[in-house]
Amino acid sequence: MINITLPDGSVRKYDSGVSGLDIARSISEGLARNVIAAKVNGEVWDATRPISTDAKVQLLTFRDDDGKATFWHSSAHLMAEALEALYPGVKFGAGPSLENGFYYDIDLGERSLSSNEFEAIEKKMLELARQKNDYIRAPISKADAIKYFEDKGDEYKLELLEKLEDGSITLYKQGNFTDLCRGPHIPNTGVIKAIKLTKLSGSYWQNNEENARMTRVYGITFPKAKELKQYLAMVEEAKKRDHRKLGKELELFMFSEKVGQGLPIWLPKGTALRNRLQDFLTKEQIKGGYQLVTTPHIGHKNLYITSGHYEKYGEDSFQPIATPKEGEEFFLKPMNCPHHCEIYAHKPHSYKELPLRIAEFGTVYRYEQSGELHGLSRVRCFTQDDAHLFCTVDQLEEEFIAVLNLTLLVFKKMGFADFTAQISLRDPETPEKYIGSDENWNAAESAIINAVSKLDLNTVTELGEAAFYGPKLDFMVRDALGRSWQLGTIQVDYNLPERFELEYIGPDNAPHRPVMIHRAPFGSLERFISVLIEHTAGKFPLWLTPEQYAILPISDKFIDYAEGVKNQLEAADIRGYMDDRNETLKRKIRDAEVKKVPIMIIVGGKDVEAETVSVRLQGQEDGDKGAMSVQDFIRFFNNLLQEEA
Repeated sequence: MINITLPDGSVRKYDSGVSGLDIARSISEGLARNVIAAKVNGEVWDATRPISTDAKVQLLTFRDDDGKATFWHSSAHLMAEALEALYPGVKFGAGPSLENGFYYDIDLGERSLSSNEFEAIEKKMLELARQKNDYIRAPISKADAIKYFEDKGDEYKLELLEKLEDGSITLYKQGNFTDLCRGPHIPNTGVIKAIKLTKLSGSYWQNNEENARMTRVYGITFPKAKELKQYLAMVEEAKKRDHRKLGKELELFMFSEKVGQGLPIWLPKGTALRNRLQDFLTKEQIKGGYQLVTTPHIGHKNLYITSGHYEKYGEDSFQPIATPKEGEEFFLKPMNCPHHCEIYAHKPHSYKELPLRIAEFGTVYRYEQSGELHGLSRVRCFTQDDAHLFCTVDQLEEEFIAVLNLTLLVFKKMGFADFTAQISLRDPETPEKYIGSDENWNAAESAIINAVSKLDLNTVTELGEAAFYGPKLDFMVRDALGRSWQLGTIQVDYNLPERFELEYIGPDNAPHRPVMIHRAPFGSLERFISVLIEHTAGKFPLWLTPEQYAILPISDKFIDYAEGVKNQLEAADIRGYMDDRNETLKRKIRDAEVKKVPIMIIVGGKDVEAETVSVRLQGQEDGDKGAMSVQDFIRFFNNLLQEEA
């Protein structure tokens, strides 16, 4: 008998060889129909795979992230089976799950694939799904696996096999398709009820431009047809909210091929938006004891050699700028932390001065391949709301919690209520990715884990997601459409203070090494604003929106009165404009709606006579607020602002 700890914490005894589905059936027949995988002692397994030792078991459905990943990876295998049936001789690269769906890289030789063929592929996938073929896991020796794929003529799988060791290789088979895969998979193809192929793109085998060019086929599947319909509706809504589209319509930012790809240009309204975000955070930082600094946009190569960034990222950075006579090499600044280390080091420090908190809205430059650039969310030039705190070990937890609370304040102010705090640790299996001693890493990881445990946060832990110099707490925010974005980060670093030989004099009059906290609640202004645009559909909070009102005179006769209203609003620090074009009121209202202006102030003959304005709120059924004096409107406006506070 083995002891199984179930999701509710209870422990049951089962015979050795029980599976996740067996456990589900023993609890509830209805539950068994929904279980598509199981997590056994933290590792995701096939729901049908036997459990032979005492274990903690979590039963996974499509509602769970790991359940979705298993479902979509299995769907990639189903698509591969359909492609092999329709296009004999096709060769396969990798077919992972994604945040939404999956893809498979394929090689059709001289043949090309077009989206016009999606319908036939989807039809074949549904036909195969209805056969309810089991996903069968088969451990295999390396020699037998090599023979299988040699006979099949699939050089991509043979190349993957070169890196695998005997005893760790498995094949998976469903129907007439067999693939090299470590799993896990759903019980059978019949679970897949709704299928949509979404797009094609080019790719290189193992993301190496020197390798063969392949075709990447994307798709998404669901266990219920209605879920696919809901997803497609969400995709259409996402198109309407696309920050690239809205950024152009709202005149926030632009790109120019002459300036260069991935280099955003902020227009007046976008600059006003950025400045308001910066002003908000600057005020909060000053309250929290931060000092503001400014550092150059370039740095000497030796600075990044000292920090370790050159060793890790030098080849992927913009190439160095050489001085014409001295022969020195400078880099466009890829990050702010080495500069801030130098600020700390420019004079001696006592423990009485710590913590030292320095902050900068620092613009940095990182090379991204042109195919990876995407509006504001993936650029080559961006501004971080960066700060670095230097403190003693005893101060670390208190400072970390204070930074965490500042980040939560930012999310609350912006209306991001649904988020997960990801504890990003190093992966002990890949120590070459990191710098510093085990002692420093253990201390930094413990500091984050202990601080987070004292707050009521929804957290997950991910190995391998740490920065190369230290662990971090990343915030995964869900927007209004349920999509997840990484915004904001807090990092604990024992290593850069060591590399820069930073010190303070302790109460024992001896030198000590400070601990460093890296912190960016926005992450980058560009990425943050891209998410904010899509989250709000361009309808920003009243305090943040570039234009808070539009005055719409019914005709030219009322422009002088409207100008007087505008002057009073400007004196009350309320931002907006007057639309004095020779257009109909209906057209002016429509244009203000398109611009997402939250308040329309309509001025006509009755308003002039009564010295009032007629107020209308954008996009609300009860938006008509009637006539009021300008002073009453100012009070009404300030009440709206107060409600957002």
